[in-house]
Amino acid sequence: MNATEKATEEGKNNKHAVLQITGMTCAACANRIEKGLSRMEGVSEANVNFALEKASVTYDASQLHPHELEQKIEHLGYGTVKEKVDLQITGMTCAACSARIEKGLNRMEGISHASVNLALETGRVEFVPGEITVQDVVRKIEQLGYKAIPKQDVPNSGDHRKKEITRQKRKLLISAILSFPLLWAMVSHFSFTSFIWLPDLFMNPWFQLILAAPVQFIIGAQFYVGAYKALRNGSANMDVLVALGTSAAFFYSLYQSIMNAGHGGHHEVQLYYETSSILITLILMGKLFEALAKGRSSEAIKTLMGLQAKTARIMRDGEEVEVPIENVISGDILLVKPGEKVPVDGEVVEGSSSIDESMLTGESLPVSKEPGSLVFGATLNKNGALRVRATKVGRDSALAQIIRVVEEAQGSKAPIQRIADRISGIFVPIVVGIAVITFLVWYFLADRGNFSGALEKAIAVLVIACPCALGLATPTSIMAGSGRAAELGVLFKGGEFLEATHRVNAIVLDKTGTVTEGKPSLTDVWLISSNYSEQQLLEWVGAAERNSEHPLADAIVEGIIKRGIQPPAVQSFEAVPGYGIRAEVSGHQLLVGTRKLLAQSEISSDELEEKMTALESEGKTAMLIAIDQQAVGLVAVADTLKATSKAAVARIKNLGIEVTLMTGDNERTARAIASEVGIDQVLAEVLPEGKAAEIQRLQSTGLKVAMVGDGINDAPALATADIGMAIGTGTDVAMEAADITLMRGDLNSIPDAISMSRKTMNNIRQNLFWALAYNIIGIPIAALGFLAPWLAGAAMALSSVSVVLNALRLQRMKG
Repeated sequence: MNATEKATEEGKNNKHAVLQITGMTCAACANRIEKGLSRMEGVSEANVNFALEKASVTYDASQLHPHELEQKIEHLGYGTVKEKVDLQITGMTCAACSARIEKGLNRMEGISHASVNLALETGRVEFVPGEITVQDVVRKIEQLGYKAIPKQDVPNSGDHRKKEITRQKRKLLISAILSFPLLWAMVSHFSFTSFIWLPDLFMNPWFQLILAAPVQFIIGAQFYVGAYKALRNGSANMDVLVALGTSAAFFYSLYQSIMNAGHGGHHEVQLYYETSSILITLILMGKLFEALAKGRSSEAIKTLMGLQAKTARIMRDGEEVEVPIENVISGDILLVKPGEKVPVDGEVVEGSSSIDESMLTGESLPVSKEPGSLVFGATLNKNGALRVRATKVGRDSALAQIIRVVEEAQGSKAPIQRIADRISGIFVPIVVGIAVITFLVWYFLADRGNFSGALEKAIAVLVIACPCALGLATPTSIMAGSGRAAELGVLFKGGEFLEATHRVNAIVLDKTGTVTEGKPSLTDVWLISSNYSEQQLLEWVGAAERNSEHPLADAIVEGIIKRGIQPPAVQSFEAVPGYGIRAEVSGHQLLVGTRKLLAQSEISSDELEEKMTALESEGKTAMLIAIDQQAVGLVAVADTLKATSKAAVARIKNLGIEVTLMTGDNERTARAIASEVGIDQVLAEVLPEGKAAEIQRLQSTGLKVAMVGDGINDAPALATADIGMAIGTGTDVAMEAADITLMRGDLNSIPDAISMSRKTMNNIRQNLFWALAYNIIGIPIAALGFLAPWLAGAAMALSSVSVVLNALRLQRMKG
């Protein structure tokens, strides 16, 4: 096998897994997991998103099973979220059947473990949510030749984030109650608060110990566990800082309590129980706020998922039954009543109605549907009953594809995050070193012999230096930015494209289907003979053109019918390739076509020449009409501009971006269209294979070029451009060809995409600046003794929350 064949074979084996991770506390945790996964044999790429709590791994399926990835994460000291489903399986006849199903399921991407019980005819499958669905499992069993019905989804974790938030709230409440007397005692120590009454019991070292110990070792156990796991794997994270700082305060206070036992004079003993307890309480509060804010930043995914119908009404064995959406399989006949959501993608087999597809396309007008029409899951049936054959279900549906793209974009890393990753990787050891130096300087030089004072300064340094804000700076902005972009109909394929788009300074627009509707329509009717009325002329032209297979003929006929005119039948018809048509209508000889067609019949078209030239200069295609050997008028068709194209081009120019129109049409037509929308630069008569070369030519001048096209014909140019934007309709989102899909087919999505990229990058820079500035300013202040440990804890919690809240501002961006 040569190198090329080997690379091809490896490419075929490459699989992608997304794992939900639990137990991460800061960016150092994410870096450790990422490094651990990257070092595994067979893993080609691993990205861990701290904000989303997800690992995205590309691996060689011939060398690794997804279960091994989970084992690695667990070995590093973290957990993975899995769900279980119980299935009732029919059709098994022997142990070989159950073994076959079990083997087939265990080979599936996203399944952690599957077991099948032949005697009970049941199966239990443990899988990674988001990577695979119950329906995918059922479909696999059916492919193996058996039947499976989900008994009931048995979530192993439920909504793990909600459970985690509930648990954190409970721990915070208990910690706050136990810490309150210690806070009371601390506050009353200040000279300006000496008027506050303080129960003597609150100053008793043993009473403080009883309150502080549960906070330190039960509620704060998570920090010890996290620190142990981190150190065991040769790294350090926020847990190490918290565990070191709070333990130093607690054990020093315990030492003081034991040394002064029986001496009385509790008020003279230097105790720091309140420091350790209040620090843990504040950190828990910060973590809770952070979790709540992170939950808000994934609202876009929740909104998209909420669009799906929950159940479907299907025909099975001649009966109408209602089943969960997960149980619909390809080929099922669905009944969709007026006012209901279409459950899955499919084809109408009976009935007619109008469907509101605005959730996919952004178009407010309902779309008419009849037998043969395609419908899409989560769209709304307006007024008629439909029978629909399911064609794409589960993860194959248009909505599932959109959700998957948004999730992948939110889970990917922007190149700018590498800065934060490098810093956070060495951050904790440096901070520990600074804390040790701070203690030594204060104890031996600045305040000789004052152990408690030196310890307090060192604790403050440990506590204020938290890498959380740094780790959250980029991913939260990417999540919020890509989520809001999706709501505006802009799908970024990954964080790297969200970042790269802000550098674009030149945009090349394909004409047909991008700037224009992509569908010709009748625009002009011109008569020079008073012997015929416009209606009579259009009746005859419509009758003749209805027999032609030319696309322009379809446009003429459609335009005539829209004017309320019904063409009569023709007596005879002849198509003249490249020239037009001849027909006999109502006893008259009719010619419709080019100048050459009339010239062949020795008919003069001089009177129409000026009008024809004027229409062609406007980018329209004009066809001459002759009746009974006399030129009487003309009709013109044009690929009309999208209503929003002109305003969108103006918005793009206002962003300081150079706009070019590229088309295979002739120069005159291209110039006419460009002039109408306000584009100055035109590349005309460019063949499809030449479009990529034109993009490269622009790039060679130093421009960062975005290509906007339909994602199919323009695939080479889209791939060559720095950023490829595909105009989609929500049904055929050109995911492979483009870096960005503009769902609504509206050019206004282009400035939306660029503005969102620019605002997201500004937001990331703000977050990184403040996260770094916070530590650069905070650590020296703490080391110089100007910051009490409890204030350092509050500042640390506030830094993480402020970064997340700043990122969430992106969700308010207007389209």
